[in-house]
Amino acid sequence: MKEHAQRVKTRHIILAVMCLMYFISYIDRVNIAVAGPLIRQEMGLSTVQLGLVFSAFAYPYAIMQIVGGWLSDKFGPKLVLTVLSLIWGAATLATGFAGSVAMLVGLRFALGVGEGGAFPTATRAFTYWMPVGERGFAQGITHSFARLGGAITPPLVLAVVATGGWRDAFILLGIVSLMWTALYLRVFTNSPEQNRRITPEETAEIGYRKGDCDRAKRAATPWRKLVRRMWLVTFVDFCYGWLLWVYLTWLPSYLKESRGFDLKHLALFTALPLLAGVVGDTLGGVVSDRLFKWTGRLRFARCAVLVTGMGGSLAFLLPMVSASNPMLAVLFLSASFFFLEITNPVLWTLPLDIAGKYAGTAGGMMNTGFGIAGMISPVVFGYLIEHTGSYNVPFTISAGLLALGIVAALFIDTSRTVEADEERERRMGAQEAGAFAFLDGMPAVRLERHTLRRPLRWWR
Repeated sequence: MKEHAQRVKTRHIILAVMCLMYFISYIDRVNIAVAGPLIRQEMGLSTVQLGLVFSAFAYPYAIMQIVGGWLSDKFGPKLVLTVLSLIWGAATLATGFAGSVAMLVGLRFALGVGEGGAFPTATRAFTYWMPVGERGFAQGITHSFARLGGAITPPLVLAVVATGGWRDAFILLGIVSLMWTALYLRVFTNSPEQNRRITPEETAEIGYRKGDCDRAKRAATPWRKLVRRMWLVTFVDFCYGWLLWVYLTWLPSYLKESRGFDLKHLALFTALPLLAGVVGDTLGGVVSDRLFKWTGRLRFARCAVLVTGMGGSLAFLLPMVSASNPMLAVLFLSASFFFLEITNPVLWTLPLDIAGKYAGTAGGMMNTGFGIAGMISPVVFGYLIEHTGSYNVPFTISAGLLALGIVAALFIDTSRTVEADEERERRMGAQEAGAFAFLDGMPAVRLERHTLRRPLRWWR
């Protein structure tokens, strides 16, 4: 019976629980967009007020990237992700009882706090649960579930709204989020040595050494080393995030206003690129891991997928701008988003590769680029549409940022890790100590003042 139970490895059970978290959290994130028109009608909100409700999520989300990641490094992902999921689950549930715009803004702000630190904390959770050769797949499959959550949110929320109203949708989703927290508490442990189910063989497969988790908690965060090693990854993530936010915010408007799709077809053609992204996320992680296993070259395995993904997205985005056929434009958009999402699992794997035990903080630094893009991209995109009267200019600028991201990705080096920097400093310290070791054997020289000598006065 025990042998049968171990057919499913413990790390894969934990990975499944994390996939569920990404799926639920993304539904909780985008459900407000679906319910927005109904909320506006019931509460009599203006367009500005509704926009304030939408944007309240983004600012704490960006701030909590580094904060949440650092907390997970210091206190462990189990405690931190439990608290964060309780915050966003309670905020989602309470939204169903909101009675004013101020309450809606406050609850969306709380949701941003809870979800802002969740993905960096989940990345830190993989540090001691995923071997190097499976990290790309782990990040790919989890983010595929996130994209799947975004794709099914409109029909899911609308189905609940049709039977009970928009408030019931938030109450139901809040309860589901809190139920996930209970499941996470039962299944997850910070390290394999704390898990009763895992076998010594699986621990060896992961490459975990006893005590690694405790030593990581006691280590001081090397902020300067992390910034030096992660700033380029953060910039690439900004370039990636710029176009992703365009898809998440302006795609329906583009298809309706620029390509002339009616409401009946809008939902289908909006979901099509997102579903292509689901496939791209999983494929990017799998391909990167396979390249590493075949070549043994980690930098090549990561950078090749980054360059191919962003290059493919750029290659399909440019003809989309000039395409005259609306259906062809949708196909180009879907292909562009497919390649764009190929890069996503690699971006989230790089904090694990480069920062190791500091992956929570590093993941937060990296995803800050995405958060900043979320603050700027939708606003700049809308400004350019308003002042040029066309979507071509903002899409062309997005293509230019993709090109910059491709160039920057070529210079990312996974061999220059934070732990390698620390080891180099330890060796240099040991060499310096050895160079002056002969002083330890010399007799100590004691300087004494003669008892009869009077002290000098400053005025003499």
